[in-house]
Amino acid sequence: MPSTVRPLPTGRSADLIELVQNLGQPRVLVVGDVMLDRYIWGDAERISQEAPVVLLRADKREEKLGGASSVATMLRALGARVGLAGVVGNDADAARVRQILTDLSIDHDGVIVDTQRPTTVKERYIGRAQHRHPQQMIRVDYETRLPVSGSVEEELGRAIAHQVRKADIVLISDYDKGVCTPGILASLIATARGLGLRVLADPIRGHDYRKYHGCSALTPNRLEAGLATGRCVQTTDDALQAAAQLQAQLDLEAGIVTLDKDGMALAHRDGRRLVFPTRPRQVYDITGAGDMVLSVLGMALAAGADYDAAIRLANVAGGLEVEKIGVATVTRDEILRDLLGVGPAGSHKIVDRAVLRHELDCRRRLGQRVAFTNGCFDVLHAGHVQYLEEARAQADVLVVGLNSDESVRALKGEGRPVNDVHARARVLAGLQAVDYVTIFSEPTPLGLIEVVRPDVLVKGADYRKDEVVGAAFVESYGGRVHLAEFRPGYSTTWLLQRLKAA
Repeated sequence: MPSTVRPLPTGRSADLIELVQNLGQPRVLVVGDVMLDRYIWGDAERISQEAPVVLLRADKREEKLGGASSVATMLRALGARVGLAGVVGNDADAARVRQILTDLSIDHDGVIVDTQRPTTVKERYIGRAQHRHPQQMIRVDYETRLPVSGSVEEELGRAIAHQVRKADIVLISDYDKGVCTPGILASLIATARGLGLRVLADPIRGHDYRKYHGCSALTPNRLEAGLATGRCVQTTDDALQAAAQLQAQLDLEAGIVTLDKDGMALAHRDGRRLVFPTRPRQVYDITGAGDMVLSVLGMALAAGADYDAAIRLANVAGGLEVEKIGVATVTRDEILRDLLGVGPAGSHKIVDRAVLRHELDCRRRLGQRVAFTNGCFDVLHAGHVQYLEEARAQADVLVVGLNSDESVRALKGEGRPVNDVHARARVLAGLQAVDYVTIFSEPTPLGLIEVVRPDVLVKGADYRKDEVVGAAFVESYGGRVHLAEFRPGYSTTWLLQRLKAA
């Protein structure tokens, strides 16, 4: 069959909305390298007297699942029933991994103990300079990359064979830590094929992909695909050729090359050669994007979707993931909101309080500090822009509470606002200094301030601190109030009068 190369549109899509609404609760088996990601936060205050190294005064410790167990976590957030198969050590870190899996209702009967290796842990030390600007200082890995021993391989193989019979689809998350041996994968792929199940693999970075022979699909990124095929994958045409080569050499149903901001390239056994672009996003952190793509592809295919729709949906979910800080989960509701409300760049900054609370929780887990200010911002002028830039400089994130139309009228009188709340929110969201805009209708922003719990509350210097709503609340938990510089010569009222006179 002749191949067809064509780009596909990226607009809102009724078929994707229907797909999300009908994903059901497929049983997904994830096989691969189970890991624990640990983060140690602190203030990098000075140089140690013992040696010329930065002294980190630790104040927070966070643990979450990584590797194949991160894929399992993402699938649970999407509503799948998940089984996990892999290896942990006989140590305290393994107990922590199992506790988190239990808390998430992830079946970990397929996770076995190897007494000859430690549980794989990636421990990151993150320091803040002057209580701000978190930066990873060092990462310490506790692991062995040697293939599991013969006896462990046999035990894991039996556990996988038991788990795969309960699955609707199998995902391989291979981080090259010695679990996904050729023997394990050959047995898994043969068993799954015999049961009529698809097997999708996110492969290692390497030159030899023979152990993935017979998988249904492979999802390497452009660098991995280049190494595996001996190609330089720069353009989408390069990616299509690499995907086609992998599909043919490994007897795949589909070769899929992920291309970050350029979307994905598909080479299907039936001759399809398609590029699926993704829409531009505000990228905060690409960590976890590959895991998210694998998770959503598996979820969609298990629900009966074709590769075209599955890839388009994975593009959406991957885009939402990179808009978040760190490795983050994405829910069906978030995907639906994105599909229903695709808008110009900046619209993702306009959020309700529930979404805002979740986003700020994610940012705070990375040590970021939050500033808050509020106002009508009816006719935006240079004074507003300078004010918001100063507010943003006080922390890592700026949240703007925007008065609703009703509350503006109560403050400013009839005839105001000139621009409705949606127009005002879009203008604010278009400013680089603004990270989030949320609308409030109450007479004062105190309720919103109590939700945000800002580290810094910002108001103009035309106020005294004792006049700032929420000041006492913010200072009660150690936050501070910043009075931004008053800049004479800028006034919405004066600007409107001048426009009326003109």
